Formats: sequence, structure tokens, C-alpha cells
Amino acid sequence: MKEIIIKSNNCNRLPFALNMPDTTKNIIFGAINIMKMEDLIDRRCGWCGNDELYIKYHDEEWGRLVTDDKILFEFLILESAQAGLSWITILRKREGYRKAFHNFDAGEVAKMTAADVERLMQFDGIVKNRLKITSTITNAKLFLDIQKEFGSFYNYTLSFFPGKKPVINHLKSLSEALVSSPESDAMSKDMKKRGFKFFGSTICYAYLQAVGFVNDHLVDCFCRDKI
Repeated sequence: MKEIIIKSNNCNRLPFALNMPDTTKNIIFGAINIMKMEDLIDRRCGWCGNDELYIKYHDEEWGRLVTDDKILFEFLILESAQAGLSWITILRKREGYRKAFHNFDAGEVAKMTAADVERLMQFDGIVKNRLKITSTITNAKLFLDIQKEFGSFYNYTLSFFPGKKPVINHLKSLSEALVSSPESDAMSKDMKKRGFKFFGSTICYAYLQAVGFVNDHLVDCFCRDKI
């Protein structure tokens, strides 16, 4: 659930949060946000609120199984960029990321150089974080390696699921939402060993939700039956 990993706009101003790691802050303050949310708004998961972009994403993409490796790579880039930030921030910059990273072509991104990093540090269409930009290039190379080893990144992702089947959860309330799972723990651990950056278990779980390997639509959400 996206809001679980969203940082409250004011959390850094609270004294007890000053020395708290970003991931911890995201979980704690996201959980606080969820407690304040309605579970359902207009028969859809309440985390998307009334934001039109969020609603479109929720209705048309979130939780729908993706088998196309190009789209899986797109979400790998976007979820990694999200680390420490809100998902809506990244969604609003999605087209900027598309332009910056060769329409999410992993082969082309893997060829990017230090000069490209410097160029993107001046590009307002993305989050200008040098470590995240360089890690995107590194992750693209590792993504290609996985494709060679497993035949596809889809096959690789599915290998972490019992019976190689996506998980369908039965959440009645946003308060029941998880921030990680045994599958995200195992997958992120393996990816870390391979050299991937900005893809810990919390981000990995959000990724699995986004691309439909985990269905966390609330049981009363109208989108649930359409997936």
C-alpha cells in the first residue's frame, strides 16, 4: 500500500524523528496517515483520495499483473526513485523519467555514461539525486543479467512466490496493509546480493503491489474483481 511508505510533510520537524532513518519514518508516519484515512472513497481504496492522477493509477494500473519486462523495468526505476519520497511525487514526474531514461529501455539505460549522469543532474523532470541516477544505470545492467539468467525478469520475480503464483490478500481495512512480506524479503535480499541499489524489502513490496504480484485492493474495492 503506497501510503504506508509515504513520508508525512511534517515528520522531519518532530524532535523524535530527527535522527530516525528515512525508511523508519516512512513506515511510522505512513501508518499514522492510514489511521486518518477512510478505507474506501467512492468504492475504491481510500489511499488514492481525490487526486485525479492517483485515482487513474489506482483504477488502471495498481495491482494488475504485469508480464511485460519493459513495464517491469519501468516500475523498477520508478519505485527505486521513490525511496524516501512519496509515490505521488514520482507519478507526477513519470514522463520526465520516461524522457530521461530512454522510454524505459533497459538496454539503452545500461549504456548511459557519467556524462549522462551530469546531464540528468540538471534535468528538472526527475528527482535530481546523483546516487539514484547512477544506481538506475547499474540496476539496468543487472536487470539485463537477470533476463539472461531466467529468460525474463517476470520469471525471476515469480520464482519468489510459492507455486509461482501471485498473492491475493483479503484486506478489509487500510490498517491491515503490510509494508513487506516473505516474498519481498527474499527478493530484495537476492537483488541486494546481485548489486541492486534502492530496493529494500519495503520498496520491493510496493513494487510487487504495483505490478500485480500482490493484490492488496481492499475486499470492497470495485477494482478488485476486475483484476
